[in-house]
Amino acid sequence: MQFSVRLSFFLLGFVLIAVLPHTAKGQEHQSFMGHQSLFSSPRRFRVKVLGQDKLEVSWKEPKGDFEGYKVIYTTRPGGQQKVVELAKQETKLVITDFDPSKDYNFKISAVNGGKESKPLQGKHEAQQSGSETAQTQGTKKSDVTRENNEISEAEDGFMCKTPAIADIVILVDGSWSIGRINFRLVRAFLENLVSAFSVEFDKTRIGLAQYSGDPRIEWHLNAHTTKEAVIEAVKNLPYKGGNTLTGLALTFILENSFKVESGSRPGVPKIGILITDGKSQDDVIPPAQSLKDAGIELFAIGVKNADENELKAIASPPEETHVYNVADFSVMSDIVEGLTKTVCDRVDQLDKKLKGGEPAPPITSIAPPRDLVTSAITARSFRVMWTHAPGQVEKYRVVYYPASGGQPEEKGVFQVVMGTENSVELTHLNSLTEYQVAVFAVYRSSASEALRGSATTLALPRVNDLELFDITHSTMRVRWKIAAGASGYMILYAPLTEQEAADEKEVKVGDSVNEVELEGLTPATEYTVTVYAMYGEEASDPMTSQQTTLPLIPARNLRFQDVDHSSVRILWESPSRLVRGYRIMYVKTSGLQTTEVDLGPVTSYLLKNLTSLTEYTVGVFAVYKEGEAAAVTESFSTKVVPDPLDLRSSDVSSDSFRVSWQHPASDVVMYRLIWTPTDGGDSQEVIVNGNTNTYLIKGLQPASEYEVLLAAVYTNEIESDEVVLLETTDKRTTTVATTTMTTLTPRYAVKNLRIDEETTFSMRVSWQAVDSKNVRHYRLTYISAKGDRAEETRTVPSGQTSLVLQPLLSDTDYKVTVIPAYPEGDGPVSSQMGRTLPLSAPKNLRVSEEWYNRFRISWDVPPSPTMGYRVVYQPVSAPGRALETFVGEDVNTMLILNLLSGTEYSVKVIASYTTGSSEALAGKAKTLYLGVINLSTYQVRMSGVCAQWVPHRHASTYRLVIQSVTGSQMQETKLGGGGSRHCFSNLKPNTEYKISVYSQLQDGTEGPAVTANVKTLPIPTPAAAKPPTTTAPPTIPPAKEVCKAAKADLVFLVDGSWSIGDDNFLKIIRFLYSTVGALDRIGPDGTQVAIAQFSDDARTEFKLNSYGNKERLLDAINKISYKGGNTKTGRAIQHVKENIFITEGGARRGIPNVLVVLTDGRSQDDVNKVSKEIQMEGYIVFAIGFADADYGELVSIASKPSDRHVFFVDDLDAFQKIEEKLVTFVCEAATATCPSIPMSGSTTPGFRMMELFGLVENKYNSISGVSMVPGTFNAFPCFHLHSNALMAQPTRFIHPEGLPSDYTITLLFRVLPDTPEEPFAIWEILNRNNDPLTGVILDNGGKTLTFFNNDYRGVFQTVTFEGPEIKKLFFGSFHKLHIAISKTSAKVFIDCKMVAEKFINAAGNITTDGVEVLGRMVRSRENKDNSAPFQLQNFDIICSTSWANRDKCCELPSLRKEVDCPALPKACTCTQDSKGPPGPPGVPGGPGIRGARGDRGEPGPVGPAGPVGDTGVPGPQGPPGPQGPSGRSIIGPPGSPGERGQKGEAGQQGQQGVPGRPGPVGREGPPGPRGLPGKDGPQGRQGPPGTMGTPGAPGSPGNTGAQGKQGTLGPPGPSGTKGEKGERGDLQSATSVQAIARQVCEQLIQSHMSRYNSILNQAPSPPVSIRTVPGPPGEPGREGPPGPQGEQGPPGRPGFPGQNGQNGNPGERGQPGERGEKGSSGVGVQGPRGPPGPPGPQGQGRPGSQGPTGRPGNPGTSGRPGVPGPVGPPGPPGYCDQNSCLGYNVGDYDHPVPHF
Repeated sequence: MQFSVRLSFFLLGFVLIAVLPHTAKGQEHQSFMGHQSLFSSPRRFRVKVLGQDKLEVSWKEPKGDFEGYKVIYTTRPGGQQKVVELAKQETKLVITDFDPSKDYNFKISAVNGGKESKPLQGKHEAQQSGSETAQTQGTKKSDVTRENNEISEAEDGFMCKTPAIADIVILVDGSWSIGRINFRLVRAFLENLVSAFSVEFDKTRIGLAQYSGDPRIEWHLNAHTTKEAVIEAVKNLPYKGGNTLTGLALTFILENSFKVESGSRPGVPKIGILITDGKSQDDVIPPAQSLKDAGIELFAIGVKNADENELKAIASPPEETHVYNVADFSVMSDIVEGLTKTVCDRVDQLDKKLKGGEPAPPITSIAPPRDLVTSAITARSFRVMWTHAPGQVEKYRVVYYPASGGQPEEKGVFQVVMGTENSVELTHLNSLTEYQVAVFAVYRSSASEALRGSATTLALPRVNDLELFDITHSTMRVRWKIAAGASGYMILYAPLTEQEAADEKEVKVGDSVNEVELEGLTPATEYTVTVYAMYGEEASDPMTSQQTTLPLIPARNLRFQDVDHSSVRILWESPSRLVRGYRIMYVKTSGLQTTEVDLGPVTSYLLKNLTSLTEYTVGVFAVYKEGEAAAVTESFSTKVVPDPLDLRSSDVSSDSFRVSWQHPASDVVMYRLIWTPTDGGDSQEVIVNGNTNTYLIKGLQPASEYEVLLAAVYTNEIESDEVVLLETTDKRTTTVATTTMTTLTPRYAVKNLRIDEETTFSMRVSWQAVDSKNVRHYRLTYISAKGDRAEETRTVPSGQTSLVLQPLLSDTDYKVTVIPAYPEGDGPVSSQMGRTLPLSAPKNLRVSEEWYNRFRISWDVPPSPTMGYRVVYQPVSAPGRALETFVGEDVNTMLILNLLSGTEYSVKVIASYTTGSSEALAGKAKTLYLGVINLSTYQVRMSGVCAQWVPHRHASTYRLVIQSVTGSQMQETKLGGGGSRHCFSNLKPNTEYKISVYSQLQDGTEGPAVTANVKTLPIPTPAAAKPPTTTAPPTIPPAKEVCKAAKADLVFLVDGSWSIGDDNFLKIIRFLYSTVGALDRIGPDGTQVAIAQFSDDARTEFKLNSYGNKERLLDAINKISYKGGNTKTGRAIQHVKENIFITEGGARRGIPNVLVVLTDGRSQDDVNKVSKEIQMEGYIVFAIGFADADYGELVSIASKPSDRHVFFVDDLDAFQKIEEKLVTFVCEAATATCPSIPMSGSTTPGFRMMELFGLVENKYNSISGVSMVPGTFNAFPCFHLHSNALMAQPTRFIHPEGLPSDYTITLLFRVLPDTPEEPFAIWEILNRNNDPLTGVILDNGGKTLTFFNNDYRGVFQTVTFEGPEIKKLFFGSFHKLHIAISKTSAKVFIDCKMVAEKFINAAGNITTDGVEVLGRMVRSRENKDNSAPFQLQNFDIICSTSWANRDKCCELPSLRKEVDCPALPKACTCTQDSKGPPGPPGVPGGPGIRGARGDRGEPGPVGPAGPVGDTGVPGPQGPPGPQGPSGRSIIGPPGSPGERGQKGEAGQQGQQGVPGRPGPVGREGPPGPRGLPGKDGPQGRQGPPGTMGTPGAPGSPGNTGAQGKQGTLGPPGPSGTKGEKGERGDLQSATSVQAIARQVCEQLIQSHMSRYNSILNQAPSPPVSIRTVPGPPGEPGREGPPGPQGEQGPPGRPGFPGQNGQNGNPGERGQPGERGEKGSSGVGVQGPRGPPGPPGPQGQGRPGSQGPTGRPGNPGTSGRPGVPGPVGPPGPPGYCDQNSCLGYNVGDYDHPVPHF
């Protein structure tokens, strides 16, 4: 612990360099410092026995510089003494002739230059043990300086041996200025102080109080009865923090510590010891005198910045012994011995004085009781017992109160018992509460001190073993274990939903009941059930459990039977006896029309009038009393329409034959009959009525073969396959008898019968014909191997040798037979077995891209070809039906949109085949929660209320709704995503409201409502009218003496946010009134005052020039009204800078600008950037914080040093404590003679001459003859004053009160080659007659420097400096010149090194009626002034002669040390919060020495766009784009019209979903669940292109590019004359080159950062280190031309989805089109980089005419992502140095500037 303290001091770099602190007062300390001023004594003495003859002595080295050690040790008995000298690095000594039987005494001193430190003394006693021991001088046991005390030096500790006793109270300053590290040193000091006294209950008592803004007792005098207890309390003393109010603390210990009840004893000396480190912010003299008057001896110890006069005023006389002042906390230990001796002597003297020489009366005559014991502790009581006090005790007073937030014993609850009793039971207590107990013995005329103790009551017994069981969809039972002593139980239950909070229901039961059934619950809803054990009106801690009611059970096992071409029988199983009926809904997968059927409690139904070869989706809803269960859905496909059966011929003649057939089904509409001669004649066709099954074909040719085709035509013009018949007419009949002979034709079987191209519903059969000429046709039959289906037959023409069989059953073996049919009969049979593919399910369900309203699912496709996939998803716990969508067979990933935030979903993916569906691939996924947390209300009023919450990190806006519970009033508003509070007004009194906060994302997604209920206050009853009183006219406060010379422009910026409140705002107004009243002259000739009030924005109450006298100004302050709102301090400071400190508002030149900021909370915007800007521009800023203000933020707002410019009070009532100090500091800063200016990170009185002459970036271009050039560093601007630039300003504007008596002129400049040889005044002051009064002259010819002025007698005096150091100024390099002018001398410093000093007389003041000029030639006369050309980078006049010694010349490269210097202006640092503006491009410098690689810098500005590159060839096709949003399958009530959405690409036309049935009108309920999603709509024409996206993120560093070619050498210039030998030059060239490289580096980094930030704002991602982000994206490709707008399609009803269409080929890339509406972002992967192609032709296109407005169509699928452009080539190697990332590249712009 102690080691870490000392190490921390080393790291912080507190180095004492020849600075002698004030020596502490007190006799002992003065002598000690004289002996030990350079180095301390060694520390931590230790000895260890290493063996029988070896003893090791070790120690720790002391603080300070020293050369070595001197060790003297003496042995007893014998008295032999030895001296050993050791080197500095040796900290141990081994005695090799150790005698264990002797005692050893040691003295170890540090030696330096013949001087010795005070010795560290120790002793080792003779002993048998070999263990380690050590003993210091003056003690009996081995007790050396504590080993863990490295702060105090190891020395002999003084012990106070006086028999006198004392009550000592130590008052410790715990303010912020001490700091936690120094407070450890204070603890160590206190520990040494306590160790010097005999601390016991009947001896010396020690108490301690700590103070800052408010004091507090750490422990009373009677709190600890042993020294060890006090020391332990010191070690654990907490650090308080706050302001320094010493006077208040002195009064506090008088009223609280030196009291009998606190342990103070009559007749005992009272000592008070104060330890402080700074001047008090209140008056200390009256409180200190009160303590002295009460007989309390005061000692004052000041550390570091303490005010010695204040210490003397506090301490008792004599101050030589009672006042101590040390320079630092680290040397506090040096005064311990002197202080303890003095206190000890005074205790002895005071004791004798009090006793008057008489022995002290026994102090035990009045004593407290002893041995406090608590017992019988319950939740409401406990018993207190004690041992009787001595003497005649009349009664005991027992005081008790809660330890946290209770009243002290003088105001607490108490009981009184008789003196003969020694116990009492304390009842009616709060449960689980710690109580402090004090027992006082009350005697006849006095009372004893308190015997103290504490006890904590038990918690009220709560129920145990809470169980929720027997859960149904609408009930659950609750059971618990009875709690002892409970009077009853209360059960609270409510659903856990993310919608609006449901009403919590309550059930109360008696003490004997431990089981309850909860009824009327909502199905599929999670409920939280809480049970309290009641004890009267008080409840125990709750026991809570959660369970989810069962969902309404859907129908089960939906299946299909008897599927044919137009009907199917559907069957299902009943899920429960509670089902009242069923609703069947079915829809064509590719259609729009849905059909709905309501049924009773049946389990099957025949669907008729279906379309053949069509897939249908059927949903069966079980209907309960509570509503409908989720649908069980399945799909089936109707079969092909059957062919006519048994086509045959009869009645064959020479010109006709009859064909007959059997009807294939009852719904045939007609038959189409075609016959054709097989030898090639014309076909004839006839339509036959569907009721007919025969037809006589006439008009045929004899002996001709005809092919007859017959097809059945069904409803919807669906036609069956044709059946074939071949028939030959007879020859003509003759009467000649003939004999017919028949020759049999051979018949052959087919060859190579094969089955291939199997799918889940088909297979192809092929064979090789053998005798195709004689075969009339082929008859193909097939049947399943199981025989569960009838055999099917197909007739194949003879010219065809293959046939696809469908539809078949999946995963089924089929036997296929092919028989060739000859005219004489059938040929041989050929058979083959084949098997269809199974209905395989998808695999490996994966979830990714989780967001607040969406997530992506992906899966692996099955091996069998599918028709697509059904995706079914449903909330797991939230109520809602399953939603379903359909994607095509080429899709294996889907982005599911429009989900509830923070909800877990069950997801199923089912592969759809022609013959059915696969098993479901199931999983779960959860969206992120989109909602604020910790919503609460505050500032509840009659007509208004405020709400606050913890913001959501991704919310872009919040929608806030407040609505009265009765619904009679509602307000709605929106806030930005950074908001965390809002206040509603215009509300009704005494009305309950519900506040809802909805979080919204950038894309419009809105999360669930987070709600809070609040009731406005009622209208108060008016009080009785009081008689009117006469108000005395206000008096104008008198001006304070310190403000008599103040002359400034003073602005108060007042926090008017809601957190202030009306009452506190009035206190701020009173503070402003009092502070402004302390000013003297108000108006243009004195101090001007303006006030602005801020919350969300700033409001100027009045300007600087609004009021010219104090009376009107104070009256205006009293009329300021309270604003209200949030706290935007940064925006308010910017408002003051841009709208108040301006010439139009009354701001004056040369007058200090002072800003006082008052705030009570942390700003909700950035204050660092504007605060830094306003300080750098010379404004003096004071920051006053109170309540919840952030102290670190106040420090960044205010000027430096913070101890003068930052004030913090605990509340507004404490304003008066800081008012005087604030007024003093403000008025000192407002003194125009030397206003405060920022210098080297702090503020110093002086003048910024560059600004006063207008030589700053934003003003110089209006001055003739001045240009801006690079300075010593690229980051510093420098100004070239040409020969025609005579810079002059009126003296009254620059030094309105003249020059101070002591000041330092600081100039950073350089003389140029064209600077004339004649002398010129680099700066001088002239009177109105142009006579010189004061100035500095440079003689370029004589190489001298001259200063001149008028002394106090009006005599003109000059001093001239010359020599080698002075000549450096004229060699053409930048140099920094300081001329320190005092009352006696003029000192010259060049480059922060003093080179000369000459004596002068004290100066007289100047007149202010003339002018101040720069660069004026000395020989200028009359009005023909001309100036010398030179370059000036810096010019200040500091009102101090010590500035030259403090300046570090950080502007000079050769002298700059980064560790000691502040960062350069506009430097790039990786932790810098704000980015600087881009500088103008500079000329390229020559090659410099390559430096080491720097850290990554802040991003620079985005550079200009480069020329458009050639068009690359299209990359390969990317993966499919994300699925479009899902439609609804069940039509609900129409929603209200939404806002116009952004135009997206239209998808394919979706299929109709199952419609919802309109229900009866019910009362308003919570938002209903979403329906099943519909199919995508038809794809529309391409819309106009979207706007260009935001830039991408920065990439990781690119590969190092090849080194560029060295530039060609320019032509040599003309020879110049030989110059004088120059000094060593600055490293300007290398600096310039590095600066340009840094600037390019910054631009590259920033351009990539801006792109990456846009991506980070759109999607959730973990924080990415700048050094590990992915590479930058390639250049974006050109946009294609916009196509004409398509007409609006007819409105479609949402339904089950259809398949995705095929993706079209990408069009050619055209020229960029006009900026279109914002498109949705696509998702894709980067394609390979293609070679550059030729530029594409100019695209042309115009939008089409506006079509009629129609109902919104189904959302289409998102398009596929575009092909990314190629990655750009790697950039040049980066170089980024924090000293010069941005700067001033000014000069000749004729040189080409390279593009990076």
